[in-house]
Amino acid sequence: MPYQRKILYSRKSTCIQPLRLLMEEQTHRVLVAWALDCAARPLAFFEEHIPAELRPREAIVVSRMWAQGQIKMPLVRSVILQAHAAAGEAGKRDPLAEAAARAVGHACATVHAETHALGLVFYWLTAVVRQCTPKERETRESEELQWFAEQLLYWRDHIDSWNAPWAEFLLRAAPNKEKLLHERKG
Repeated sequence: MPYQRKILYSRKSTCIQPLRLLMEEQTHRVLVAWALDCAARPLAFFEEHIPAELRPREAIVVSRMWAQGQIKMPLVRSVILQAHAAAGEAGKRDPLAEAAARAVGHACATVHAETHALGLVFYWLTAVVRQCTPKERETRESEELQWFAEQLLYWRDHIDSWNAPWAEFLLRAAPNKEKLLHERKG
């Protein structure tokens, strides 16, 4: 059964606001570590549904290498786009797998810009709540948002446990782009 809307959440979704505000206070490195760590959950879901498709997994591997400064953006960009292509192909027969793969793609793109991190949340929540009955939706949504927040706080407090070097561009102090976007758009 095709869904009319591929994504059920946006930056304006009320339930997202506490997590969004927490994300706006983090460094780019914290958001990268968090997103790549959290991507394991939608990746596992995707691979359970479409085990032979390896492009989302490859995107995570290559994005970690990018975050560590081992490879450059043009190569990573094409691999992330391939993960999204895998999502589109999956969506023809499994919209939940599509949402999970898109969550992975956005997690990977967080290395490029903090503004992609919420895509991980939007798409993963979409996949989760579409599996629920209407009665379960609010509870599952709340549980997943709580999990995301806990993971983010973990990485905020343990960013030094990232066991790899960081790419030079991730070491530079810069304003959080998600926060800047929020301030501009309100």
